[in-house]
Amino acid sequence: MVLALPDESFAAFDSGDTAWVLASAALVLLMTPGLAFFYGGLSRQKSVLNMMMMSFGALGVVSVIYVLWGYSMSFSSGHTGGSDIAGIFDNPFSLFGLSQLLETREIDGTELSVIGGFGTVPAIVWVGFQLTFAVITVALISGALAERVKFGTWLVFSGLWVTLVYFPLAHMVWGGGLLSDNERGFASWLFGTTEGDDGSVSATVAPIDFAGGTVVHINAGMAALVLAIIVGRRRNFGKMAFRPHNIPWVMLGAALLWFGWFGFNVGSEGAADAVSGLVWVNTTAATAAAMLGWLLVERIRDGHPTSVGAASGIVAGLVAITPACGALSPVGSLILGAIAGALSALAISLKYKFGYDDSLDVVGVHLVAGLWGTVAIGLFATETGLFYGGGIQQLVVQIVIAVVATVFTAVMTAIIALALKPMGWRVTDEDEATGIDETEHAETAYELA
Repeated sequence: MVLALPDESFAAFDSGDTAWVLASAALVLLMTPGLAFFYGGLSRQKSVLNMMMMSFGALGVVSVIYVLWGYSMSFSSGHTGGSDIAGIFDNPFSLFGLSQLLETREIDGTELSVIGGFGTVPAIVWVGFQLTFAVITVALISGALAERVKFGTWLVFSGLWVTLVYFPLAHMVWGGGLLSDNERGFASWLFGTTEGDDGSVSATVAPIDFAGGTVVHINAGMAALVLAIIVGRRRNFGKMAFRPHNIPWVMLGAALLWFGWFGFNVGSEGAADAVSGLVWVNTTAATAAAMLGWLLVERIRDGHPTSVGAASGIVAGLVAITPACGALSPVGSLILGAIAGALSALAISLKYKFGYDDSLDVVGVHLVAGLWGTVAIGLFATETGLFYGGGIQQLVVQIVIAVVATVFTAVMTAIIALALKPMGWRVTDEDEATGIDETEHAETAYELA
């Protein structure tokens, strides 16, 4: 454990930026209960409480772990000045429990605080903002496991997965690791480095992930696919329709997610400035276009647009614009979103073709739209994108970071899932038939006379 941070970790904070990041953290935290409504509505009546509890359970487990060692694993070297471990993760014990981040120090007659990732907010505020991202990422995975997984195993998986998969990937992308613009990262290996005016060395073509396309959505989507395969399908999957029990809840959940996503994306700028305005507009444009794209596919394929399709299209658009929201123009965001909605609407049927039970379409929405949004930056980024005369380099970098993130998550998730098999993933067939709410939680969502 590091007992004293270097003077370089201390600076004056901007109260306006700090207020905005705190508000954004609250918005992102709201997304997890919003997701619980979204997933709960999509579930059948006998499993709705368990589905919602998986989101709330992730909120409990991940929050505790993040305070203890999660932030340290993700970002501690940026404070301590030490080296990370192979560009993959930081020392989990350097800032264990976060007490060092509460220190103040008088330098040149001015009392300064430990500064966090944006450079203008206290580190403890940055912790709160990043904690909410970790929580929602784990909660997203649960949608692939509806109606058949033991709650205790899910909680243990949540703790292991966030530690062994999420924190390392967060460090690799946002903490100066292998998927960042660090001189030791993949982007630097591909296209070399450039020295800045301050003497710092970084990748000539930096990877772009503004708010979590790789860290959150590709990560959660790939983990969901691996778990769906290893855990197995629900009883009667492919033989009967598993219909949403409460579509208004689905719409409410989508609304809360869209609202909270402004904290997710706009908050990732770390300030209330012109870039924040662009991110807000791009987020809205892509989301609206994705909803329409999804509904168009439904109209052509099925003959009618649906409420569930509109809600799912909203989420697909939010996912796709997440990594790209600071790099695109509003028109580019419209195109990105429309394609994301259409792709995800088509992708959700793949589970029937290939036989994996992605119960609530985490793979079709988060993995597919997350991959598209991450890679499409190489096409639509206004400064470096192929369609704007930037050449192919940004596209290559985006593809590489997407592939590396996908493979890393797949391998690590498979190891964790297989290691937990002796503990038992599945409830019994009898319990699944009765309803997981009653058998796992001794509750029912509705007491109907």
